[in-house]
Amino acid sequence: MIRAVAWDIDGTLIDSEPNHHKALLSVCARYGLIIAEDDMRYVGIAMDAVWPMLRSHFPPELAKATWLADIVDAYIAMAADLKPIKGALEAVEALAAAGIRQCCVSNSTSRIVKANLAVLGIGRYLDTTIGREDVVNGKPAPEPYALACRRLDLPPDAVLAVEDSDVGVASARAAGLPALQYGRDFATFSAVLDRALAGGPVDDRVLAVD
Repeated sequence: MIRAVAWDIDGTLIDSEPNHHKALLSVCARYGLIIAEDDMRYVGIAMDAVWPMLRSHFPPELAKATWLADIVDAYIAMAADLKPIKGALEAVEALAAAGIRQCCVSNSTSRIVKANLAVLGIGRYLDTTIGREDVVNGKPAPEPYALACRRLDLPPDAVLAVEDSDVGVASARAAGLPALQYGRDFATFSAVLDRALAGGPVDDRVLAVD
């Protein structure tokens, strides 16, 4: 039986991936690296994991901490443009009304998580929130979702992860959670409600979308 839902934030609850990509591209260009707008290799990956992939292209004096802070600043500067994913807020509210516990598990830093949650306005529904600083290894490692289960004091098979990326789904399933992927396993959030409120045995079947 599902007793809690662990939400990814970026691209799942909030339409933030375009802003993350714009922030990455603008900061990389500032330091001499031009990344094509349609290059999606870094979407869904924590920026501290992207750094070693790109480090050789930057000036040797550029520090990782400076680069990461610049990306966060660029993202937050665009926060006013952020919008919730259609149906996401209604799903969070419906789960809360049904007594299903909820948390957020993000690969983003705490500053970005805070900015996103401020736009969403769902903090009152969350038991806990996990950002990149809370773990040693971010998604796709299992550590973020394993920590979420410990904080919720629930077994992994009682917590449904809702993600939008292959990286996030890999993290959740590696930690033993059932997972639904937005855009692949479901198109409308009624599928998440169906799964979370079904009350039956937990499995990894793909629910039919509306």
